[in-house]
Amino acid sequence: MLSHTCKTAIKAVIYLASKAEPGEKAGIKEIAGFIDASEHTVGKLLQTLVKDGVINSSKGPNGGFYISAKQKENPIIHIVEAIDGKEVFKQCGLGLSKCSANHPCPIHNDYKIVRDGFEQLCKQKKIAELWVPVDNGLAYLFG
Repeated sequence: MLSHTCKTAIKAVIYLASKAEPGEKAGIKEIAGFIDASEHTVGKLLQTLVKDGVINSSKGPNGGFYISAKQKENPIIHIVEAIDGKEVFKQCGLGLSKCSANHPCPIHNDYKIVRDGFEQLCKQKKIAELWVPVDNGLAYLFG
């Protein structure tokens, strides 16, 4: 359902959340290395996230990307909408362009339940919540 770029963006923001409390900033190379992603992809998506106010950046010798305490409390749907757009939760499970309740694909009704449930999860889960299991070794951002 989510693009590879969007999944990478979520991982990058979760990584930045780990640096928020000590007030650290991270560079593209550091983030890409930690989440095992292309520096080019990470650079582009971080710029988009800054533009949409999901994260912040600063230039200069002590510059980098960072997330504020307030931004950590935002739901991950902000990341999804910044990268994949709001329409991601309206798309057909088989990728058909004209799938609807009146003109359903073979999995329309079942997929709609999953898609709507995933949208609710994205609206409820806060960025800060996703770092805790990673920090405790119960979840991972790579591999």
